[in-house]
Amino acid sequence: MKCLLIVVLALGVLVQQGRSTPNGFSWVNPGSQNLVSSISKKIRHRTFKSASMEIDVGYYIYLPPGYEQSENKQRRYPVVYNLHGGRPGGEYKMIAIHRYVDAAIRAGKIEPVIYVFPNGGPMSWYNYPQFSNGRGEDVFIKETIPHIDKQFRTISRREGRGLQGYSQGGRGTTRIMFKYPELFGSTAPGGAGFATEKTIQENDGAESEFIKFASGYNTWDLAKKYAERKSAPPLRPLIWVGSKEANYKPNLNFMDYLDQLGIPYQKLVAPGIGHNAGRIYEIRGDAILEFHNANFKRLLAK
Repeated sequence: MKCLLIVVLALGVLVQQGRSTPNGFSWVNPGSQNLVSSISKKIRHRTFKSASMEIDVGYYIYLPPGYEQSENKQRRYPVVYNLHGGRPGGEYKMIAIHRYVDAAIRAGKIEPVIYVFPNGGPMSWYNYPQFSNGRGEDVFIKETIPHIDKQFRTISRREGRGLQGYSQGGRGTTRIMFKYPELFGSTAPGGAGFATEKTIQENDGAESEFIKFASGYNTWDLAKKYAERKSAPPLRPLIWVGSKEANYKPNLNFMDYLDQLGIPYQKLVAPGIGHNAGRIYEIRGDAILEFHNANFKRLLAK
């Protein structure tokens, strides 16, 4: 919580001072090449030119074993977009989890799948026009996804597209899946700060004295709006969280709220784990991977 307060105050100072973006933020963040190579040679950094911002946007992509073999040149693959945590955005965050994906594929636990690690923008998955080039959600939905579908052999429809994230990425996953259920057939928000989202809801968009979002732009109101939609594409997200993290109780509260709205979900708790996506993946990662795999198989079989 202390770290979050520091980030909030820092962002607030930037807003008050009228800075265009947070210090150190860039839409292209490949990170240290030594860091990436020490993690794996199975993941690569790429960029595309944003039409709306007229600047480059970075992302990391994991392509499964066999993707580049000639016998698979006509094969298309499901894709999962992993939304990083923290503010501001950086596509290098959370790339280490691709190792669990690769191991599960090679062990035959899941079918080959593409994983994409995008950049969430200066306010990490929010549209935040107070910052220059601050529409992180729009860049992801309207530009990153179409770019990936064009450049790689994805199954470019809902039945073959997944969305997940942790912490800030869990908040982003939840908002985005309820706003755009027609885009994602498998969703899994993790470790999301639903208490902060509740603060935003109860204060007409204000997260703090310095940070304010549009009214209704929070997980609670968007879940209700989704529940009220007629014939909305069905969602049954996997909500995953560590039992020892500060967000554990708020996640349980949000699940109770989904029960009240009649929105089905699955629950995954990592016992004894704090706010750490990597540690959760160490003990429950296969369950998250198999959740997406089962959804893709079921939806694509229809």
